[in-house]
Amino acid sequence: MNNVKKMRTIVLLNNKEVYTFKGTLLNRFIRLIPLLILSLILILPACKSLNKTQKGAGIGTVAGAATGAIIGRASGNTALGAIIGAAVGGATGAIIGHKMDKQAKEIENTVPGAKVERVGEGIVVEFASKILFGFDESNLSSDAKINLGNLVTVLNNYPDTDIEIQGHTDNKGSDAYNQKLSQQRAIQVSDYLISKGIKSSRIIIKGFGELSPKYSNDTEEGRANNRRVEFLISANEKMKSDAKAESK
Repeated sequence: MNNVKKMRTIVLLNNKEVYTFKGTLLNRFIRLIPLLILSLILILPACKSLNKTQKGAGIGTVAGAATGAIIGRASGNTALGAIIGAAVGGATGAIIGHKMDKQAKEIENTVPGAKVERVGEGIVVEFASKILFGFDESNLSSDAKINLGNLVTVLNNYPDTDIEIQGHTDNKGSDAYNQKLSQQRAIQVSDYLISKGIKSSRIIIKGFGELSPKYSNDTEEGRANNRRVEFLISANEKMKSDAKAESK
């Protein structure tokens, strides 16, 4: 018996439902293409009166927010959607991207237990739950504290970034239980970072339960990978302001 949960995604435009679909991640991504085209059709006419620099920054911001929201919902990859949605674009975005390249490289070299991905103007750092927690637990293991301590070292070197911590689970167990577990794990990670000197004002915590699988839940390996904690690292307002001034 196939117990894979089919997902239903609703995309809203001006608070009206304009597109609804169900199915696997691949099917949802394929059906996403018309929405991306629609986003560009809606956005590009508004940019005709802008100069080249304004167009680059404007399209990066507006298209990033619209496309990021759609991709995040449709693909199940909330990290990707959030990073794209926060993009500044233009010359300012390029400067931010360069800074993120440097930070991502440092994380790769300092935190061997993490998967590091540069996305747009941000960084996604992924920890499989087995690296941080025991099975079905929310208390950090001793190895987790070593890995997170290494990450804290890099994060403290770049204070002009915001950090969103996302907890995720597989599709085993009830929705309510998975939601609570993902939230508890995100809180545990956040508390540890704060105890090591990361300012609480930099951190946002979100628990997604089983709602945003990044991998297939059809296999044990995929389910294990979906039991994860992700860090979304993006520019804060100071970094954006500094980058804007530098771009002039």
